[in-house]
Amino acid sequence: MDRQGPVAGVTRAVATFARTYATDDDRWCVALSGGADSLALTAAAVAVKPTTALIVDHGLQFDSASVAATAQQQALALGCVDAHILPVQVGTTGGPEAAARTARYAALQSARDGAPVLLGHTLDDQAETVLLGLGRGSGARSIAGMRPYDPPWCRPLLGVRRSVTQAACGELGVAPWQDPHNADRRFTRTRLRLDVMPLLEDVLGGGVAEALARTATALREDTDTLDEFAELARSEVAVGEGLDTARLAALPTAIRRRVIRGWLLAGGACDLTDKQIRGVDALVTAWRGQGGVAVGSPLRSQRLIAGRCDGTLTLHTEAVR
Repeated sequence: MDRQGPVAGVTRAVATFARTYATDDDRWCVALSGGADSLALTAAAVAVKPTTALIVDHGLQFDSASVAATAQQQALALGCVDAHILPVQVGTTGGPEAAARTARYAALQSARDGAPVLLGHTLDDQAETVLLGLGRGSGARSIAGMRPYDPPWCRPLLGVRRSVTQAACGELGVAPWQDPHNADRRFTRTRLRLDVMPLLEDVLGGGVAEALARTATALREDTDTLDEFAELARSEVAVGEGLDTARLAALPTAIRRRVIRGWLLAGGACDLTDKQIRGVDALVTAWRGQGGVAVGSPLRSQRLIAGRCDGTLTLHTEAVR
């Protein structure tokens, strides 16, 4: 633990983040759940810039309104210039965790009023994200974890352990909310936190969370570099709104698939999977006259299809039957 105390350690992390990424912002928001991580983050944030707390009430627990009201009072007591409660309706798409996350980010985006939003993700959250990516076989982009700065989202605490934020709340004399979902083993991330990480720490002799976070940083640096090369290559293989398959085929695999991914996203695709990208890649590298590949998109009554025509990758829509 930092010799100057946990609050000083968290504040130093936030101040360093501000000097690195937020020099042009004269204010910011913090996403406050009432838990230890976001409370410690809020206390540090107000010491650096004028801060507005945004408290999302998911309405998933019987006392959620009371929890939100308590968090609002704590935010103002810690020095926030304002604190807004944002009630949301959580859907079902993607499962409960994904649906809650979608609703939360949409509410934060609507309420931030042009300011960046600080999120209380810690080093432990980053380690868990890397493990989830490994387990899903999602590739380097997923294993690279969360970005410290992905405008408007800011994560100043990715180098801070969860134990430090908990200790900071003790030093501040504030009682964090204990989310019952964090103890519910029906959720994959909870089982990682309670079962898998302690076992890994025991078997591998400690330091696993830090090692996973370092892995994320290294992979993110590599991924960012490859993405830059791919963006340059995409302009060279573009044919109108499509892509020249002969020129694509000549690119290294890692660059080619990134070109395809960027092209799909620019064409309106979303929530792309590795399987979909590889399917489109096969239209380039293993062309046998096969049909197009349906890719993720926000369309409801239509499907977005990547196909090949006259040596060019194209995107078109088809009605859902």
